[in-house]
Amino acid sequence: MITQNTLFIFDIDGTLTDSIPTYLKVITKVLADIGLKDIDTDYDNYKHHTDRYALEYNYERNFGQKPPDDLRHKLDNLLDIELSKHAPVQEIKGARKTLTNLQKEGIPFSYGTGAFPKASIQKLVAANILCIPEVLATSITSVSREGFVKEAIYKSEVFYNKTTFDHIIAVGDGLWDLKAAQNLGIDFLGVGIKNKDIMMDNGCKNWIEDFTNFQVNP
Repeated sequence: MITQNTLFIFDIDGTLTDSIPTYLKVITKVLADIGLKDIDTDYDNYKHHTDRYALEYNYERNFGQKPPDDLRHKLDNLLDIELSKHAPVQEIKGARKTLTNLQKEGIPFSYGTGAFPKASIQKLVAANILCIPEVLATSITSVSREGFVKEAIYKSEVFYNKTTFDHIIAVGDGLWDLKAAQNLGIDFLGVGIKNKDIMMDNGCKNWIEDFTNFQVNP
């Protein structure tokens, strides 16, 4: 039973916005722009599916050392600028209505995304999906998905004035989203066709193709 003490944590790319193909081109372009010549573009097989890991892994691959801390914020700005040069991303069907309905019903939600913050906000705004920056957690603060999902929970407790949540549901489109939820001991809802089989094979029990017929308490 979903109540006002339930928290949904939404991934963004591939879950709320149809942005993965465009964003992979954007991050590859920006990594090259900051001087990385040898870029591993096999992003699906990265240890962490996050912008921060893409930066740190490829920087060390090129220069044999960790990148300076301020480079994360430079990359955040560059990703935002480069993404704005492309056609605006679209919503995953029903995502806009789903978040609007959750807000109307007083059910808390937040965002936990492997992308950096400025581009994440741009995607949500472009797709006309409700964006609440106060509950946006990204990889700019944590390289691992578990890290920024924990941050999303903390930010939600502050924003929604809760000491804890009775029920937390992570919503995502990838095996990495499922694994993070399992590692943190929270429930998971899979979204989309692409990774359905591998998610189901790894213990995903709840899945939807998109949000067209999503109901909080069907």
